[in-house]
Amino acid sequence: MPNRNDHARYAQTHANERRRRIAVEAARLMSEDGLRDYRQAKMKAAARLGIFDDASLPKNGEIEEALREHQRLFRANDQPHTLRALREAAVEAMRFFADFEPRLVGAVLDGTADEHSSVCLHLHDDGADRVAVFLQEKGIPYEERTRRLRLERDTAADVPVFVFSAGDSAIDITVLPYDRLRQAPLDRIDEKPMRRANLAAVEELVRAEDAANN
Repeated sequence: MPNRNDHARYAQTHANERRRRIAVEAARLMSEDGLRDYRQAKMKAAARLGIFDDASLPKNGEIEEALREHQRLFRANDQPHTLRALREAAVEAMRFFADFEPRLVGAVLDGTADEHSSVCLHLHDDGADRVAVFLQEKGIPYEERTRRLRLERDTAADVPVFVFSAGDSAIDITVLPYDRLRQAPLDRIDEKPMRRANLAAVEELVRAEDAANN
């Protein structure tokens, strides 16, 4: 006869299965439909699956893991080429913005980028006006936005963002104060400081890909 522990194990197993199903569906939505927001993807996936309890929602890290798995299974032929092109675009953009101490962040850096991804850079300057003037002087049309970032565990701020196209790539620039060069904002996935890479590190990524493919 089942006891209380058996019921608890069954409930936990069932919850884990629901979390996994939502993570897999969220990863599919992100890969195929171009959703970039983890919360939006998981909520849409849960609704499609008819799962509405918050306890079954996967963490962002679980969705990222499922996204990598989805790309290995279904995008193995094209995703590496797309990622390589985006990293090359990142190198060019970082050289272009060298005076602003650029750092690459996001999917192009962590390897989950696809055809829906932008090249996301952090630039560092104590005034966003200088970045805007730089773009204007170079004759680059851009769209200006704001983005809310968590700078510390208990501190968030709205920061300026500039979005424009460079060839076939979308470039998404977040401008941070210069003192943030050595203290990255918190990542939305694990709430730890964002992984970031300078130009030399991104160039090394591209060289390593070349060596692996030759």
